[in-house]
Amino acid sequence: MKKNRLCSTALVVIFVMTFVMILGFALTGCEAKNEIKVAVAGPFTGSIAAFGEMIKRGAELKAKEINAAGGVNGKTLTLVFEDDTGKDKEASLVAERIASNRQILAVVGHFNSNCSLAGKPIYQRAGIVELSPGSTNVNVAAGSEWTFRNIYRDDFQAAFAAKYIKNVLGDIQKVAIFFDNDDYGRGLKDSFAAEAKELGLEIVGMEAYDRDNTDFKAQLTSIKAKQPDLIFLSGLYSQAGLIVSQAREAGIPAQLFGADGVDSPDFLTIAGDAAEGTYVTTPFVFRLDDPKAQKMAIAFEEMHGVAPDTWAALTYDAVDMIVEAIEKGGENRKAIRDHLASINSPEKGYDGITGLTYFDENGDCTKPAYVKIVKDGQFVPAAEQMLGME
Repeated sequence: MKKNRLCSTALVVIFVMTFVMILGFALTGCEAKNEIKVAVAGPFTGSIAAFGEMIKRGAELKAKEINAAGGVNGKTLTLVFEDDTGKDKEASLVAERIASNRQILAVVGHFNSNCSLAGKPIYQRAGIVELSPGSTNVNVAAGSEWTFRNIYRDDFQAAFAAKYIKNVLGDIQKVAIFFDNDDYGRGLKDSFAAEAKELGLEIVGMEAYDRDNTDFKAQLTSIKAKQPDLIFLSGLYSQAGLIVSQAREAGIPAQLFGADGVDSPDFLTIAGDAAEGTYVTTPFVFRLDDPKAQKMAIAFEEMHGVAPDTWAALTYDAVDMIVEAIEKGGENRKAIRDHLASINSPEKGYDGITGLTYFDENGDCTKPAYVKIVKDGQFVPAAEQMLGME
């Protein structure tokens, strides 16, 4: 009799556990049906995590605003953050993980060009959009109908920088280049050098470095001997800050000019006083006469306690573009891609805080470049801009 009671009790326990599991699966399914998932991939840890932090914060602000306004088609927008550490091997793993999760409808990312390039064939094979707010290498979007970016290409940025140096900065004749030995650094270096030579600037030296370098004294000694008027920094803020600091310590008086990878508040911290007077190109500046940008900046600072940067702004727009594609096209991966591809003229463009975005047949976009200068320890818009690339 005791044995029968034990069996009955066991059956009841099994029944209850099975019921709880079924209920749990059902509730999970209901939750999934009531949310829209979008991945955000970037360097959230590692040597360039400052970029990732701003990307994350920009995405979080936009998601908060969307959900406060009723969500996406009445559903909660849920962001899935994936850390690629800024490295292509990790980006490939992240891309596989995202692509295989059918609940994720699109990807905002990656930031680094090498990461977007690593993810591109994986996203193409799975049929999921990657919309990059930061990758500028010329090859990032080419060859895949699933890759887009809401930022200019490096050939445009490089030509703009060379023309600004030649036409605006004045008495610059000899230029040296420091470049990060990755897809971004090499591509930008090549385009800049070609345009500079066309404009009559003399390239007196090129020095490569790897992402983990911290001591640049040997390269700086070589460059100092060539007496350049300007040093062009084709890399990211983490190394650029050290290069600038060590250049001044070595007594190099050359004007310093960085590409948009230097555009981070952490550059100012790393370089310290040596950053003063450094110019950088950038895809966006928060202008006081732009109400939309100022509204976003105020909301961002209220939410995060710091001012937004360029990458927070571009990510903010990228998340909203994906949401707009879902609302107008449908809640599936191909509909999102088709909607983005249809934004192919100024008349159809997305008007965000970073300006008008529309795509060509490769998923690239045409947007202006700006110049910042470090003044009194802060990045501010340079007094003279060159929006037409004259």
